Amino acid sequence: MSIILIVIVTFFAGMGAGLGTGFAGMSAAAVISPMLITFLDIDPYMAVGIALSSDVLASAVSAYTYHKNKNLDIKNGLIMMASVLVFTVVGSYVANLVPPTTMGGFSVFMTFLLGVKFIVRPVMTTKEAMAGVSARKRAIQSVLCGVLIGFICGFIGAGGGMMMLLILTSVMGYELKTAVGTSVFIMTFTALTGAISHFAIGGLPDILVWVLCVVFTLVWARIAAVFANKAAPRTLNRATGVVLVVLGAVIMGFRLLS
Repeated sequence: MSIILIVIVTFFAGMGAGLGTGFAGMSAAAVISPMLITFLDIDPYMAVGIALSSDVLASAVSAYTYHKNKNLDIKNGLIMMASVLVFTVVGSYVANLVPPTTMGGFSVFMTFLLGVKFIVRPVMTTKEAMAGVSARKRAIQSVLCGVLIGFICGFIGAGGGMMMLLILTSVMGYELKTAVGTSVFIMTFTALTGAISHFAIGGLPDILVWVLCVVFTLVWARIAAVFANKAAPRTLNRATGVVLVVLGAVIMGFRLLS
């Protein structure tokens, strides 16, 4: 395998994953996995492990950037994360009991549609409007939405970041920056759990590919998060929408190639 090819593929995979993470709290696995499988012929299980581990630092640095700009709801994020982790396991168990489905492509299509939604109907909720919801109601919403997100992710096997962003903005009424900040905060821990279990079961991946993916994803996630926190709400909606539409279209193209 050519080193030049490895650098090119991991650079663009990391760029797509980093922009998706920093702008929209999107899981790096949605971008990195299909690219590594399609262009570098990496084992799918290892590709997911590399993508999840790339997600950990990228989500962590994005969460830190959003927190520094006061765009992160840690309290309700922790509540939702607990529900997500528990019901991801439940969803995975239920998925094993039913016939295999082709629902994996759903998360990719949802990425594309969510991007269109942000362009056509931007989220213009303010922090003042968010503050009008009682702490008790917000905590209950966090538990219930975490149950839904976790179950769907465990059942389908993908789409956690997109599901969180959709539910945080559309159902729970979060302002966009706070929604993304809370999403990447949760994704840091879910990705870490997934990466550890993948490498514990399957062993370590190709070190060069692994390191390059982690570094490129981290750099682009940091760039996207800094831009997102400085952007005006309408500009951020459009930028997030464009990123999601492009990534959704590209990933659907990779799926057709593979």
